[in-house]
Amino acid sequence: MVRQKSIKFASFNLLNFAAPPYAFYQPEETYNETQWVTKTQFITGLIQHIDPSVIVFQEVFNPDILASLCDELGLKYFATVDTPTQDPVYANVLFNPVVAIASKIPFKQCKPLEPSHELLEYLNNLAQFKFNRTPIKCTFEIDGFGPLTIYAVHFKSQRVHSMAHILGEPDQEDPFLTLLNQTVGTMQSQISRSLEASIVYYDALKTQREKSSATLVMGDFNAHISSPALSFMTEQFPIDNEPSKFDSVGLFESFSISDNQFEFDQKPPTHYFHGEGNVLDYILASKEFSPTHPNSKVESLTYYNYASHLDPKRDDEDIRYSDHAAIAIEITI
Repeated sequence: MVRQKSIKFASFNLLNFAAPPYAFYQPEETYNETQWVTKTQFITGLIQHIDPSVIVFQEVFNPDILASLCDELGLKYFATVDTPTQDPVYANVLFNPVVAIASKIPFKQCKPLEPSHELLEYLNNLAQFKFNRTPIKCTFEIDGFGPLTIYAVHFKSQRVHSMAHILGEPDQEDPFLTLLNQTVGTMQSQISRSLEASIVYYDALKTQREKSSATLVMGDFNAHISSPALSFMTEQFPIDNEPSKFDSVGLFESFSISDNQFEFDQKPPTHYFHGEGNVLDYILASKEFSPTHPNSKVESLTYYNYASHLDPKRDDEDIRYSDHAAIAIEITI
């Protein structure tokens, strides 16, 4: 009897992983010793519980500290492709957290995702485009499965950059400024998120087509996958008994192809805002991960949501933990 092999892929937004004495965004935004010990114990315990083969992280201000933590948990392979920035006046204040990936499986290659020049030109963004957080593109060769490309992402947040400077720095309470921020500013945030997703999507499909590589896009998408900014990412090509070349690429929302989806009334929230649950974190998977697809490489796919630390009634962030659930998929091959 052939013994099945299971592999688990996870994603977790750590919420401001900045080890003291470093602060995040403002000098007073830092952890005291007790808070930091609680946070690292929480993260360590949750990762041990998940027991991932590969995990991606968001909101990482101190990659070196996270790398050591992961190494102690058996995730020996660790990578980031960018570095947070320091405040020019207060050196301990950090901005621009990065994404990271840790794995028990050796990487073949990890590199920053380079946007397609041709795609940016097509989208009229050749000169000014820059990711809010640079995605990681990481490749693996997995025994019994084959080539795999993982994209670790953290798309543009729903936070609006103030338009005050356009109006000559008016009073922040100016009703006209509030109206503009709620309309034009919100739309700009959606456009930025959609553009980032378009670049990742294009590269993922191009890699599938050219490298015949299975694909996972994992991370904090900062919007529901059905939102206008992101819904194109799971548009499906027709599935035939004899898949055509047009069926050779594409992405599925992993919960929708999981064996255990019917155990839930609906997909569990990964984040709460004013008591309302939202799904912001996703693992998108190529056809090789769909147990019912003709080209599947897996026997089963199980979806997991780790949210016991979230309190739907809490309005403010508890920095000792995280404001996001961790999510994972486990496959058997």
